[in-house]
Amino acid sequence: MTIEGIGSGRDFKLYYGGGRAWDWSETNTHHNPGIQIADVIELLEAGVTTVVLSRGMHLALQICPDVVDHLRHRSVLFFVEETRAAVKIYNELARRAGRRFISLDLLARNIGVPV
Repeated sequence: MTIEGIGSGRDFKLYYGGGRAWDWSETNTHHNPGIQIADVIELLEAGVTTVVLSRGMHLALQICPDVVDHLRHRSVLFFVEETRAAVKIYNELARRAGRRFISLDLLARNIGVPV
């Protein structure tokens, strides 16, 4: 998939105004145990206040419980949804764009939903 201004990839870390392809091997991420603190820490260091985590089109991607605890501890608003629902949330947040936010693994392969 190609995201205008971002490039090509299978999965992405997107935020209002930018993003990058997300390579799961950077942090040895797999469907289980899933998204780890190491996957979101760079986003938190950038000062985001809202995170949208997608579990993929078939809900196969898990979210490590430590991630939820970490986001709560840092008072970060977060959403965990199936990809299509995550895209809707992301697009609404992007439309408002009053706060900095990020979406991790927002787009699954071949979804074809505009962002």
